[in-house]
Amino acid sequence: MAAAGAGSGAGGEGKKRGASRSWILFDAAGEERVLDADKYAIMHRVDINARDLRILDPLLSYPSTILGRERAIVLNLEHIKAIITSEEVLLRDPSDENVIPVVEELRRRIAPSSATQHDGKENLSGQHDAEGAEEDESPFEFRALEVTLEAICSFLDARTTELETDAYPALDELTSKVRDELEQLLDDDDDMADLYLSRKLAGASSPVSGSGGPNWFPASPTIGSKISRASRASVATVHGNENDVEELEMLLEAYFMQIDGTLNKLTTLREYIDDTEDYINIQLDNHRNQLIQLELFLSSGTVCLSLYSLVAGVFGMNIPYTWNDNHGYIFKWVVLVSGLFCAFMFVSIVAYARHKGLVGS
Repeated sequence: MAAAGAGSGAGGEGKKRGASRSWILFDAAGEERVLDADKYAIMHRVDINARDLRILDPLLSYPSTILGRERAIVLNLEHIKAIITSEEVLLRDPSDENVIPVVEELRRRIAPSSATQHDGKENLSGQHDAEGAEEDESPFEFRALEVTLEAICSFLDARTTELETDAYPALDELTSKVRDELEQLLDDDDDMADLYLSRKLAGASSPVSGSGGPNWFPASPTIGSKISRASRASVATVHGNENDVEELEMLLEAYFMQIDGTLNKLTTLREYIDDTEDYINIQLDNHRNQLIQLELFLSSGTVCLSLYSLVAGVFGMNIPYTWNDNHGYIFKWVVLVSGLFCAFMFVSIVAYARHKGLVGS
């Protein structure tokens, strides 16, 4: 394909400076290949505009989004950035450690189940059972969408489990964004109808689809070649209403409930952490008050000792006093009276502070 032939030279330096141009492609037959394509090749391949592709740019910050376009579904679910059509899935940056599990799950589940049923030795009843299973199989785009939703739910749930035992970053905001996007999609039947790529493709390519009956199978020649006209009529009867989005609604509701449960865990965790933070702040305030009390005691003692030093300073001056001659006993009285006065002053300050509630009892 044109997307696979990207140059190396300056392109290699561009990848070092900017975002990775690496994509991995899975088609409806289960085949996969890695593409090194620029945005113009991707836009031409999946028939989307530059604004939608810009949502998948890892260098730009966009909220979690699920967009339904005429021929593609654009997914931006945190680290999972993908484009799903009725025949293939394009997943960006497959070498990322968070994206590798998604690639492995797509590799395991994206191949049609009928691939293992063509051994040429089945009896007639076994073939009928296989055809019945194929008729009940969801469209390719829904299987791919389910893989991505399951992956992001598992990722957020695992991160939540880590937070419950380790720390609390701002993951609840990310979970809330994914939940809000799913809730908004569930509330709008028109948006969900836009995700039925196979139905729109069948309506555009099949003359029978003009009667209002969607056809899931023209996008897959392997499946389509095995279904009789009676089977097609049966499917058209079941899915006769083009506005019927029950299948997609059940798919989205299942993962909405899982995301909502993860968000509830994070909400409970945040409340617990907030309560713990309040308790720690109370303990810190208590210790701060004890330090203030100690500072008050030390300040009071400093004031009292300053008065005691004042008396010593006055008597230490080189000034002749008539009562200082041959009156050595006065020294003892000055020291004793000054000490008692300072002690009484300190006790009075502490008693006053306790009376006013400035210090504890």
